[in-house]
Amino acid sequence: MPVKFGFENPLMGVWLLLHQTYNMVLKCEDQVFGKHGLTTEQHAVLLAIKYIDDPVTPTEVAQWLDRNTNSISLIVERMVKAGLLRRIRDLRDRRSVRLVITSNGKDILDRATVAGWELVQELLSRLSEEDMRTLIRLFETVREEAFEHLNPGEDMEEIRRNEPKNMARFMKRMARYGSGSAFTGNHPAQEG
Repeated sequence: MPVKFGFENPLMGVWLLLHQTYNMVLKCEDQVFGKHGLTTEQHAVLLAIKYIDDPVTPTEVAQWLDRNTNSISLIVERMVKAGLLRRIRDLRDRRSVRLVITSNGKDILDRATVAGWELVQELLSRLSEEDMRTLIRLFETVREEAFEHLNPGEDMEEIRRNEPKNMARFMKRMARYGSGSAFTGNHPAQEG
């Protein structure tokens, strides 16, 4: 368990707790995905490739995951060597590369995603729906401030308008996924 600090200033307490929580959740994900031969980052790359419209490029994966293209390229390189992905040269632009999940990658992704959603349900099981909605609202506020800090002058109203459409599209695609029931609150074993 991380050290619990008591701060007079709630700003410091929130900031430290935010970092500690992120680190602990990441360790849990690494443990769960590691049992399936993946890192958390590799699982995220596989999910992105699965749900981005074809053809999928490393740049699109980086944008989807909010990472830089160089770090995604390094992860992809390891995944190609592990037999999880293939790189295919784009026929129209030979300089461009498309990413395709191998059958081995699909099998591992399916198993790891089920285990990942079981982890999500376990970690959030003590929160009520109202607590989760409050947490979403609070994290969205912090995320928006961070985005504005990194992108001064961006039109935040347009980004806010597009977010529900983008999220709805993502949720629709995830619902088609084998374990998509995790998004609806139903456990696969409960479905008839």
